[in-house]
Amino acid sequence: MRVLIVEDEKYIAEAVEQVLRKNNFSVDLAFDGDYGLDCAMSGIYDIIILDIMLPKMDGLKVLKEIRAHGIKTPVLLLTARGQVEDKVQGLDLGADDYLAKPFHKDELLARLRALSRRGSELVPDGILRYGSMELNPATLTATSGSASVKLSLKEAQILELLIRNRGLTLSKETIIEKVWGYDSDAYDNHVETHVSLLRKKLAGLDGDVSVRTIRGAGYLIELRVES
Repeated sequence: MRVLIVEDEKYIAEAVEQVLRKNNFSVDLAFDGDYGLDCAMSGIYDIIILDIMLPKMDGLKVLKEIRAHGIKTPVLLLTARGQVEDKVQGLDLGADDYLAKPFHKDELLARLRALSRRGSELVPDGILRYGSMELNPATLTATSGSASVKLSLKEAQILELLIRNRGLTLSKETIIEKVWGYDSDAYDNHVETHVSLLRKKLAGLDGDVSVRTIRGAGYLIELRVES
């Protein structure tokens, strides 16, 4: 899961980044509203953590622009404790949740898990289910029946992306933007290598989930039909 943190207090942004990376999130940082808006408009993020008090453009204006351009990414607002009017205005502008500073890392993670569940088929503890397979993004483990396999971080992120977009063919460019980041120097062969390794591990589970290559278009996750 890819998260954008828009926060001008660098020590807070970097502390949150460290917590999220330890929990297998991919993270990008923006330290002002203008750059945060540019990043958000890319549409590559699964969740945006947005501070209200920002230089160049405040968080509420960023949020308004995001929603005006049809970006539906869940937004978690960071607010000053007791600023009720900011919370109300933020929710009215399309924020999905808010968190008052200072906050505990466990509450932040719980809020992010709740936002990630919206529109996704999840079982408790943030586990994604597709067919006979369950993916635990926190432990980087895929399970089918009594069999399980350990994935690398990138393999787990690609599998999570495919599950969340099941029914859609994802291009290599989209996978690079979502998993490595839009300013990454990763190439198509990085995707091909990780998908190949992921396929082998899924085959070892002997379940009903496979990743199919759509020539010239990308990759599609699907359920195998027994003949």
